[in-house]
Amino acid sequence: MGNQPITHLRHVDLAVPDYEKQLAFYTGVWGLTPVAEDNGIAFLAAEGSPEQYVVRLRHGDKRMDLVSFGAANTGEVDALAERLIAGGVQIVSEPDKLDTPGGGYGFRFFDVDGRVIEVSSDVALRQHRKIEEREAIPVKLSHCVVNSPDPTRMRDWYAEHLGFRLSDTLYSQHMGDLMYFMRCNDWHHSFAIARGPHASLHHASFEMRGIEEYMRGTGKLLRAGARMVWGPGRHTAGDNTFSYFHDPHGNTIEYTTALAQLDEDTWHPGLHDVNDPLTQDQWGTADPMSESVASTSFNDPDVLFTAPPV
Repeated sequence: MGNQPITHLRHVDLAVPDYEKQLAFYTGVWGLTPVAEDNGIAFLAAEGSPEQYVVRLRHGDKRMDLVSFGAANTGEVDALAERLIAGGVQIVSEPDKLDTPGGGYGFRFFDVDGRVIEVSSDVALRQHRKIEEREAIPVKLSHCVVNSPDPTRMRDWYAEHLGFRLSDTLYSQHMGDLMYFMRCNDWHHSFAIARGPHASLHHASFEMRGIEEYMRGTGKLLRAGARMVWGPGRHTAGDNTFSYFHDPHGNTIEYTTALAQLDEDTWHPGLHDVNDPLTQDQWGTADPMSESVASTSFNDPDVLFTAPPV
């Protein structure tokens, strides 16, 4: 299996009570493409991504159903499952063929906080296309960030069991470590863990073609009346742009671009003080980070150690 069983982020799955409103937002405003829908479940793709879908929406009580990651092949999936079982990790479903769009082979388990994680391989690639200049729709799912009341335990768990590496840390002299940026490939982060009052989705981030498309997308959301909670700006850790919005159910989602790619042989994790204005926003165009801004991404407490029905 090696020390890096996870290759990339695949999709984030959300359940919401107002399914039709959420679906209309993600397709008509956010810019995702529906590829399949059946009985209150929709699979939404990003036009520039070979992934079959990057968001799954399900009608139900609000929760994050799961986060899905890719593995290189079925052997890696089986070896990871064996390792997790041996390590005492609670398995939700054994490795088997998947019946979601693109098929594949995978399994599900609970992470240390109790959220559901899926790892899969051999999912058929979706026919995708190049996003054109000035086309303000997502290219792909960039990263997912979760809240945890014990982020250090989460960081160590993902490093030990899934092979994630620490890229950078945000900290405060008064509050300690606030966010760990974790990578599974050469992108600065595909996953991150924020200190929060409870386990929940912090935000899901979508990559735009470039700065022009990112700004046009930001304006598009503002004109559509979406609530912008922070941005536009450019972080120091990851060097990526950010515009954070709330979807109709209060989940934070982000348009971003220009996320850094790292050299594994030379990169050393950095410590970034959130009290330095340049840490949060190099441009100085976004409101300063504050407790009120941070609280917009605490989200509702998630459903833990309970698998979604599908």
